[in-house]
Amino acid sequence: MTRGNGTEVTEFYLLGFGAKQDFHYALFIVFLVIYVTAMVVNTGMILLINTDSRLQTPMYFFLQHLAFIDICYTSAITPKMPQNFIVENKSISFRGCVAQLLVYVIFATSDCYLLAAMAVDRYVAICKPLHYPIIMSRTVCILMVAGSYLIGSINSSVHTGFTFSLSFCKSNHINHFYCDGPQIITLSCSSIDINIMLIFTFVGFNLMFTVSVITVSYMYIMATILKMSSASGRKKTFSTCASHLTAVTIFYGTLSYMYLEPHSDNSQENRKVVSVFYGIVIPMLNPLIYSLRNKEVKEAIKVTGKKFIRLDPNC
Repeated sequence: MTRGNGTEVTEFYLLGFGAKQDFHYALFIVFLVIYVTAMVVNTGMILLINTDSRLQTPMYFFLQHLAFIDICYTSAITPKMPQNFIVENKSISFRGCVAQLLVYVIFATSDCYLLAAMAVDRYVAICKPLHYPIIMSRTVCILMVAGSYLIGSINSSVHTGFTFSLSFCKSNHINHFYCDGPQIITLSCSSIDINIMLIFTFVGFNLMFTVSVITVSYMYIMATILKMSSASGRKKTFSTCASHLTAVTIFYGTLSYMYLEPHSDNSQENRKVVSVFYGIVIPMLNPLIYSLRNKEVKEAIKVTGKKFIRLDPNC
C-alpha cells in the first residue's frame, strides 16, 4: 500500500477529549483500570473455558473467541488513550495509525459476525435440539468463526487500504482519541467519494446482514418458547440465551447511537463518549454478563476457585 501523491504526513496528532487538564490524571486512572479489568476478565474467560470440561460446547467455543476479539480490538485503541492524558506529545506515527485502524476494524467487524453466529447457535439449540450435535458440529463452528475473521480481515483491508492511499495536506490532527477512518478521510485533499461510498456500503451490509440473522434467529426462538406449555420450561429455555441477548442489545444499541445520532455541534464529542463505551467498556462488560447470568459459568468458576484453594499450601 502506498500513500497518495503529494502526501508528506509522517504522523498524526490525536486531539482526544476536550476535558480540562485538572481531570486528565483522574481519567488516566479510570481508563487504565477499565482496560486492565477487560484484559483480566476476558483472559480469565478464555482460560476457564479451555480448562473446564463442562464448557466444551459450541456456545462456549464461540464465547472464548468473543473474549479473544474483545481483547484484540480494545488493545488496538485503548493503551494510546490513557497515555495521551499524561504526555504532551499526542502524536502517532503514520504506520502506527495504519496498524491501529487495520486491527481495530478487523476485530470490530468480526465481533458483529460472531454475535450473529452465536444467535444461530442458540436458534439451533432451542428450535432443533435433536439435531443440534449434528448441525453445530466442531467443523461447522470452526468454519463460522473462521468466516467471521475472514470477513473482518477483508473489510478492514479494503477500508484501511483506501483510507491511507489518500493524500493528506489539510491537517494531521485527528479529532478523536484513536485513528478513526471517517475522521482521517476528512483530512484528505484528494477526492473521498469512493471512501464514503465504501464506508456506507460495507458498514451498511455488515450491520444489515448480522442484525437480520440475529433478529430472524430470535423470532424463531421466541415462537418456540411461546409454544411451550410449561412456564418453568419457558423461563429455563429463555435463560439459555439471555446473556447473548443482553450483549447484543448493548453492542448494537451503542452502534445505532453512533451512526444514527443527528449531526449537531456536540455530536462529535458525543460520538467520542459512545466510542469509549463501544471500544473499551463493552469488552469489559461482555465476560461479566456471561459470568453473572450463566449458571454453568458460575459453577465452573466455583470449581476452579476450589482447585486453586486446595493447591495453595497456606490454606
